[in-house]
Amino acid sequence: MGAAEGAFPRHGARLMDADANMNCTKRRPEEARSDVVAAAAAAAETPKEGEDTGRTRDYVATWRWPDLAVQLFIHVGCLYGFYLILTSVRLLTTIWAFVVVYASGIGITAGAHRLWSHRAYKAKWPLRLLLVTLFTVSGQRHVYQWALDHRVHHKYSETDADPHDARRGFLFSHVGWLVLTPHPEVEEKRKFVDMSDLEADPIVMWQKRLYVPLFAIFVIAIPVLVPWYFWDEGLWQSFWVLFNCRFCVTLNIAFFVNSIAHMWGNRPYDKNISPVENFAVSMAALGEGWHNYHHVFPYDYKTAELGHYSLNLTTAFIDFFAWLGWAYDCKTVSEEMIRRRVHRSGDGSHRLWGWGDKDIPEEDLRDLESVIPSKDQ
Repeated sequence: MGAAEGAFPRHGARLMDADANMNCTKRRPEEARSDVVAAAAAAAETPKEGEDTGRTRDYVATWRWPDLAVQLFIHVGCLYGFYLILTSVRLLTTIWAFVVVYASGIGITAGAHRLWSHRAYKAKWPLRLLLVTLFTVSGQRHVYQWALDHRVHHKYSETDADPHDARRGFLFSHVGWLVLTPHPEVEEKRKFVDMSDLEADPIVMWQKRLYVPLFAIFVIAIPVLVPWYFWDEGLWQSFWVLFNCRFCVTLNIAFFVNSIAHMWGNRPYDKNISPVENFAVSMAALGEGWHNYHHVFPYDYKTAELGHYSLNLTTAFIDFFAWLGWAYDCKTVSEEMIRRRVHRSGDGSHRLWGWGDKDIPEEDLRDLESVIPSKDQ
């Protein structure tokens, strides 16, 4: 996203001038240890992926029939929405659906995820209001519930207490956890996650209190009525495309982070945990697919080591609002901390740009010296 990089400062980039006058300065854990500890505690830093969460209970999941009916309606209706896109819907309506998908996606990634679940940065009230509005458009429950489950997921990842435990397979971690009764460990651990920071946020609690009418307005009414009012799209077509199809696409992009990004990819930062780095998920989910890094460093506002925006549009969004002064205290980790973790627990797939890269292991350098001809040869 070259245009974005030139338009405003990149506050998370490591080449940034330390004296630059920016609000979203890099906050190293070495320099601001108390902030990182607080963020890790509230945002559910994973102390040890897969740790035992207590005694095993007998548990048989049962269907939550109303939730299953809703998911079936959304997904079957999505297929019909795609049919209408191919046969009768105006091009402007399809473009509008795309805009709504990714605008609401920013509400998930920059809002519910990086801001409210992990406290990876701070935001002034105008940005929080914008993010909670965009997140409401996504239809993924209210921020409080989303952040609660996400903190539990990080703190007890790949255990019975993980709401979408990837050990139970692709379908469960993708959508099954929403239509089956949760494991008793999930219910129990939810009670002990500190949510006091969200409870002290009036914008979050306002959305929680009024979520049902807000859902009707922002998930159904506004997306559906815009094409009908502004360019005479049929209400029938607009409903199936802008509610079912758009809603379903948004849901499944988010679901991919819970399923694919825990199964297929490499683990350059910690080979002992399930989350992986997945390029395709990162492209679709605005930078949320660099999941191995994210589970190792959940308090990094970039959720990735990457220093550019093309594969992490959410970081560009946060940096832009930091430039405006609406986002600040963006936390990230040092190159040295990353290097130590890669060498200690990575799977060996950490990216190298080529010969001369300072991250080439010493043993590899010795092997290379034995096969590279000298100048005298």
